[in-house]
Amino acid sequence: MIRRGRFSVIFLMSKIRQQRTAEQIQLLLSELIQRDIQDPRLLGITITRVTIDRELQHADIYVNALGDETRQKEVMQALQKATGFFRHELAQRMQVRTIPQLHFRWDPTLAHAEAVHQILENLEIPVEEAAEEAADDDE
Repeated sequence: MIRRGRFSVIFLMSKIRQQRTAEQIQLLLSELIQRDIQDPRLLGITITRVTIDRELQHADIYVNALGDETRQKEVMQALQKATGFFRHELAQRMQVRTIPQLHFRWDPTLAHAEAVHQILENLEIPVEEAAEEAADDDE
């Protein structure tokens, strides 16, 4: 339920602006990495998520190298080196007063998902129990 009043409307507008700005940054950075960056350390990386603070001053950019956790250190170094280029390009392409400071973070979500998948794959459920569970689900 949204309370009516000036504060509620401003808060809602702020949240929408945060989300739109984060989505725009994610899209533009993905394009820049795919098309304009020549650094081989950044080949095959994915921007998984972008979050921005309420004041639009700081953006956390979560990246992953398509599940290759061994590349974390080199990818993060390359991104840190290219931060100035990214901010300059975002300033050219976005219509905002100031470009937020970019903070790159490694996203371990893919590694966690793979670990859970491996655990589930290695579970040994006796055939009788599996048949009983299936029968219980049908009822």
